[in-house]
Amino acid sequence: MSELRDQLTDSLYGLGWAGVKKLPEPAAQALGRRMADQAWRRHGKGVRRLEANLARVVPDASPAQLRRLSHAGMRSYMRYWMESFRLPSYSEGQLLRSVSVEGLHHLTDGLAAGRGVILALPHLANWDLAGAWAVTAVRTPFTTVAERLKPESLYDRFVAYRESLGMEVLPHGGATAFGTLARRLRAGGLVCLVADRDLSATGIEVSFFGEAARMPAGPALLAQQTGAPLMPVTLWYDDASPAMRARVHEPIPVPGIEGRMERVAAMTQKLADVFAAGIAAHPQDWHMLQRFWLADLDPAAAVKGRG
Repeated sequence: MSELRDQLTDSLYGLGWAGVKKLPEPAAQALGRRMADQAWRRHGKGVRRLEANLARVVPDASPAQLRRLSHAGMRSYMRYWMESFRLPSYSEGQLLRSVSVEGLHHLTDGLAAGRGVILALPHLANWDLAGAWAVTAVRTPFTTVAERLKPESLYDRFVAYRESLGMEVLPHGGATAFGTLARRLRAGGLVCLVADRDLSATGIEVSFFGEAARMPAGPALLAQQTGAPLMPVTLWYDDASPAMRARVHEPIPVPGIEGRMERVAAMTQKLADVFAAGIAAHPQDWHMLQRFWLADLDPAAAVKGRG
């Protein structure tokens, strides 16, 4: 049964990439809205989890306000998928018009310095679109990591898709990926990491909207080990413009405190603070439909962490 479900999942994603990219853009957008509305009305596990997460982000929201916010969130989420399915068919001009960036000089100045740059993003808006834009606009390919998905054929589809956009994709986990990322940075390259959700369960504990969560140590560790600047990036959709908006923030400095992991913890908390500000400003664009806070992942660990 599990194998059949995996095959079905892979087939559905394959149909998405093959079919949606052939649709005119208005038709793809309308399809995404219909799918989002249907999923939101069903109020399944993913939507309920999104609402629970948004309740932390907007603690004063009433149940009715949370429902409206999750509706906007599902539409944003499906916009991500419709754009992603269509990205391989974008022309260079279409791609460049699809993103408007503030603070780009932080990235270009960092690359010009020759030490490499680490961009760290949360699951806001469309990080794949942002990556494809960066490859095209800055003329610099980048290296990233991807969570291993089931079935393996689906993971292979995502790798092939992202590589077609100019990204080098490494499988998540282990010293091998970290070592490759460090080598790319020492060669003056660009590394982009989605860094708000720890996939290892051994990440750095941070305070996020007043509660304990874990975020990956990798971005801060890479910055310390290679000397590459660590730059947070936040993304959002703007109803007043068809282009997705992005902001490259100032680099997070390595603090002058004792202890390697103490420095990593301080930098990761700074990263979490920038992410939280971006998510608070555009909560509907945070596509977090999974358990995130320690209190939801491991209540016993969360209690211990507060003690």
